[in-house]
Amino acid sequence: MSDAESTPLLETRGVTVRFGGHVAVNDVSIAVERGAVTGLIGPNGAGKTTLFNTITGLQKPTAGTVFMDGVDVTRMAPYKRAQRGLARTFQRLELFLSLSVRDNLRVAGDIHRSGSRGRADIEAETDRLLELTGLTDVAHRDVSDIPTGRARVVEVARALMTSPRVLLLDEPASGQTEQETEDFAELLVRLAVDGLAICLVEHDLPLVMRVCSRIHVLDYGALISSGTPEQVRKDPAVIAAYIGTEEVA
Repeated sequence: MSDAESTPLLETRGVTVRFGGHVAVNDVSIAVERGAVTGLIGPNGAGKTTLFNTITGLQKPTAGTVFMDGVDVTRMAPYKRAQRGLARTFQRLELFLSLSVRDNLRVAGDIHRSGSRGRADIEAETDRLLELTGLTDVAHRDVSDIPTGRARVVEVARALMTSPRVLLLDEPASGQTEQETEDFAELLVRLAVDGLAICLVEHDLPLVMRVCSRIHVLDYGALISSGTPEQVRKDPAVIAAYIGTEEVA
């Protein structure tokens, strides 16, 4: 394996975020590898979204460094990180509710259009992603008229319109039915197989355990465990702080 292939597409080293006297993220180092889904879990208020905000440039760290493909992007503007291939979704839906599913994707394609990407290319990519994400049947409907679970998938599809190399997903399975979550799990696996580096914040632990090859666990802003799903599931610190004694499938 070459150095380029062994370098994580996304890495944080010693990231700390303080708001006054409150430490939201405390010396957190994680890696998100290409071609894999990496989980980031923990109780509400553990610092997961704050870490995402720091990675994307919406929040400046008090200390520490963020790397993309080995390049220090800590002081880089959010749009420049996006240009380097970083995309994300949010806990709260950030979609154009009065536009159709198709038009939400088109807008993303227009915003990120390069000189070599014309209208025909955007339409072709829109069609491809609608099919890939299972949204073709609702492509003509306004986002406000589809269930929340499907709207979550629209947000993922819109992020994919930017041709990212790293995708951060913040509770994307929220509001999904059991079947929608099953389909979503298969989508994440396919995206990872295609080479995308995915970091998944999610409270649906069976989903996390199924699709993630590695999981990082935060509690009170600190990293308390990192490892394979099996290692994390059995870690006493994780059981005490988050999972509890109930078995996770």
